Amino acid sequence: MLRHTTKETLIALALVTPFVAIYGLVFVYPTIKMFLLSFTDAPLIGPGEYVGVENYTRLTSDRRFDTAFWNTAYFVLLSVIPGTFAALGIALGVERLGGRLQSLVLALFFLPYILPVSVVYLIWDWTLNFQFGIAMHVFDLLGIQRVPIFKSTAWFMPAVALVTIWWTSGFSVLLFLSGLRAIPKEIYEAAALDNASRWTTFRRVTWPLLWPVTALVLTIGLIAQLKIFDQVYLFSTGGRPNDNMVMVYYIFQRAFQSDQGGRAAAIAVVLFAIVMIVSVLNFQLMRLSRGRA
Repeated sequence: MLRHTTKETLIALALVTPFVAIYGLVFVYPTIKMFLLSFTDAPLIGPGEYVGVENYTRLTSDRRFDTAFWNTAYFVLLSVIPGTFAALGIALGVERLGGRLQSLVLALFFLPYILPVSVVYLIWDWTLNFQFGIAMHVFDLLGIQRVPIFKSTAWFMPAVALVTIWWTSGFSVLLFLSGLRAIPKEIYEAAALDNASRWTTFRRVTWPLLWPVTALVLTIGLIAQLKIFDQVYLFSTGGRPNDNMVMVYYIFQRAFQSDQGGRAAAIAVVLFAIVMIVSVLNFQLMRLSRGRA
């Protein structure tokens, strides 16, 4: 028995060791180095002098950091909750379809998710560009004044949030469909025997049973959108990037444009802490609200 247990332990260690080694090399080691770098005045490449918490205290009076923080929070508010409900609505609609039509509609909604961000940028630039965008020609036909969406501070974040929802909702739709298909049909049959309306069935049956999937979709969305960079960077081209600054964009500026690796690392550590805290709080709040329900 002891030899058998020892053999299983050795096999388990042999299987786990490659993953642990790669995880430590790719994630744990760079994270520790980033944390240590945040206490120095080092450039992007090369050593620097130890400066303590100076890089962190500077952030309290850094106007661009404030702009990046609040723009990131604003974008998360515009994209995560609306995107979750949009994906839920699409999943409920697709679930009512059948056969090849369901597969076709699902493929159409999932197609944007597999596109690279450069293609997404080109599609929406052709659509919303102030000079030659398709939407602007529609505005002309309707007698509506053209709006420079991606060069306007007021319109930029809502437009990028809309693009992001269109781009990423396909994956959330798949998660919700999986949750819907896991609900036993007998529960709906019992609700029908009780003459429950569609809204009552959704509120009393579908929504509570979909709550774990909803929590997962919200958590994934929070983590992803807190780290937004690609869309903002591309759509800010030729516009006002400092007004549209988000956290990762600011890290990019400090590290690659200003060659301030220490200060960029400090911002990255703050963002890492925000992502961890928000994710844990979101998960705990979801679990508490589910328990009360």
